[in-house]
Amino acid sequence: MTEEKVILVNQKDEPIGLMPKMEAHEKGLLHRAFSVFIFNEKKELMLQQRALTKYHSPGLWTNTCCSHQREGETNIEAGKRRLQEEMGFSTELEDTISFIYKAPFDNGLTEHEFDHILVGNYNKQPQLNPEEAEAWKWVGLDDVAKDMENNPTAYTEWFKIIFEKYYQSIER
Repeated sequence: MTEEKVILVNQKDEPIGLMPKMEAHEKGLLHRAFSVFIFNEKKELMLQQRALTKYHSPGLWTNTCCSHQREGETNIEAGKRRLQEEMGFSTELEDTISFIYKAPFDNGLTEHEFDHILVGNYNKQPQLNPEEAEAWKWVGLDDVAKDMENNPTAYTEWFKIIFEKYYQSIER
């Protein structure tokens, strides 16, 4: 199987090349990514607990799903693809805000991403892919903020960054 490639971008999110995903994370190079936030009718956020077998951040809680766009794929197409692959459902998504963040990990890898926040609504149970997600739950944003403050090591680094800086901008 060929390793997935990420789209390297500049500070304006303009593509400047492709690189194998692991190499981009080893070198900490800026690349395009997306983070999906799914809300239910109660305005609760669907959180995902990453599978225990993931190569970084295993077992940590994070937003509904996230990944990298493929060459020629729109943000929405990428978000819908990955939502189906990880959580087993599809729903309409809206491309909202974007920003750059950098988060180093203990294993020597670095997430340096131009991240697009995609927001959608769904009211049913997901069908988790066990290779991607260990568990899931609906949580109100205020409860996420409190728990993140009390248990910061239970959450992925990127989710803490996104949530701390931008959750007021995410549609409730």
